[in-house]
Amino acid sequence: MRILVVGGGGREHALCWALKRDTPEATLFTAPGNPGTAALGTNLKIPASAVDGLVAAAAEQRIDLVVVGPEAPLAAGLADRLRAAGRSVFGPTQAAARLESSKAFAKEVMQRAGVPTAPSRTFRELDPALAYLATHAEPLVVKASGLAGGKGAVVCATRAAAQRTARAMLGEGAFGEAGREIVVEEFLAGEELSVLAVTDGERIVILPPAQDHKRLLEGDTGPNTGGMGAYCPVGLVTDALLERVRRQVLEPTLQEMAARGAPYQGVLYAGLMLAPDGTPYVLEFNCRFGDPEAEAVLPVLPRGATSQLAAIAGGGWRPDRDVIPATGAAVTTVLAARGYPEQPEVGATIQLPPDLGDDVLVFHAGTARDADGTLRVAGGRVLAVTGLAASVAAAAERSAGVAARITFEGKAYRRDIGWREVARAGTP
Repeated sequence: MRILVVGGGGREHALCWALKRDTPEATLFTAPGNPGTAALGTNLKIPASAVDGLVAAAAEQRIDLVVVGPEAPLAAGLADRLRAAGRSVFGPTQAAARLESSKAFAKEVMQRAGVPTAPSRTFRELDPALAYLATHAEPLVVKASGLAGGKGAVVCATRAAAQRTARAMLGEGAFGEAGREIVVEEFLAGEELSVLAVTDGERIVILPPAQDHKRLLEGDTGPNTGGMGAYCPVGLVTDALLERVRRQVLEPTLQEMAARGAPYQGVLYAGLMLAPDGTPYVLEFNCRFGDPEAEAVLPVLPRGATSQLAAIAGGGWRPDRDVIPATGAAVTTVLAARGYPEQPEVGATIQLPPDLGDDVLVFHAGTARDADGTLRVAGGRVLAVTGLAASVAAAAERSAGVAARITFEGKAYRRDIGWREVARAGTP
């Protein structure tokens, strides 16, 4: 089998690793890839946003399966173009990917389907938004409706802060096209949970749930980022909770999408807030594997699990289970560049220890290699260090241990990834 993974971050490195583990005979290509994916296959110098180039490369390389990693090419219709060219693709159509590319659309779908979510209003004009915010209960949330790299949701403690955020988005173009429409939501309290499921639009298999850490600094403080780490599994998750998520969130959403003529195929990621009464409220939908959730979830899937992707893409998928349990625990620590997320500094030389061991995986995210082999920082999130163990506490220790041994100037990372789970388990 010849497989093309689209994207060049830590998620795509993790996908390549999992696909190669499950199908070692497969020939892997990644576009554009990174130094990590280059060790598993062939990198193609094609940006993930270059739809025409990717369609042409899939034909030239006789690709049997395309797995699309990032959201932007899906929102641009890459899956549609590839299918029209006769390629087997794992990922939703442009119309179905609107669940992520438009938070306003996702809210409309959820409201129509009866999916639990925070009450909200959508605005395109600044003055009506400011008037609404002036009377809204505090705290509240202001979101850029479009794709904002995981940074478009702003929790505002006061109405004044929310009005400043709305002015920045609608009046000053702080998020560009993504912020030309905003969603104002009621603030929800509780514990967040990431539930990823693979689906052909009708059948659903839920993957091991994860929890990520979006704040830059320890103790979940500092600015929001694309994600500073994640862990899997999550102790508060029960079979009853997953069944409730299936029944109240996933199934009605898929049914509503099908009714709209946009059946959903691929990974459906539900970012949830678990209310004190156990209700799973949807904060957002993503139309792909999360990042860094993928770097924690994929390594604890049982061997052969990625065969589900090809089966879904090829049609005729008949899963033999409703949930895939984790085979162990994984904790992923993201190493970021100095200045991330606002203005990351690139170019620093990276030194990786030679003896990582079998219980730690290092996924490349924002790296590049010089002609002489020197590895350098090339993005905001640089590496994702995943520790594997029987418990989250032990996996966290292994992840943090290797994260400390990797060196580059300006390295920033959190030493408390998985802290909720460690505290929940009562581990010192």
